[in-house]
Amino acid sequence: MTQHDRMQASKILAALPQLPRDEGGPVFAEPWQAQAFALAVKLSDQGHFTWKEWAAALADELKSAADQGEPDDGSHYYEHWLTTLERLVTARGLSNSAALLACKEAWADAYRHTPHGKPVELRRRGTTAPQNKKSP
Repeated sequence: MTQHDRMQASKILAALPQLPRDEGGPVFAEPWQAQAFALAVKLSDQGHFTWKEWAAALADELKSAADQGEPDDGSHYYEHWLTTLERLVTARGLSNSAALLACKEAWADAYRHTPHGKPVELRRRGTTAPQNKKSP
């Protein structure tokens, strides 16, 4: 990563409301949080939305949660991140609510049928063979 890239990344991270971080950068408690973060960055890099649009949408989501009485302790931050991502993906026509719901249901079914301690594997529709992706 070049000095310019590091400076640009710092600016992007600074624009995000309440991003959990330490001196090394963003902090993720679970792998799915890092994946959601990376997906938002990638979609922005691809031009599906600007980072300013992303930050505004996330700020709106966080404000809505606060207005509904959710404590501002950061414990649900990436859930709001994911909700914001789903809304923007749908608004930009990259997916639709039905497809997102079907994916959520497939993951829920997969983890309900996965023995404790084993990785969750999403099965291809109509087969019993797992895909190569692991759960977020």
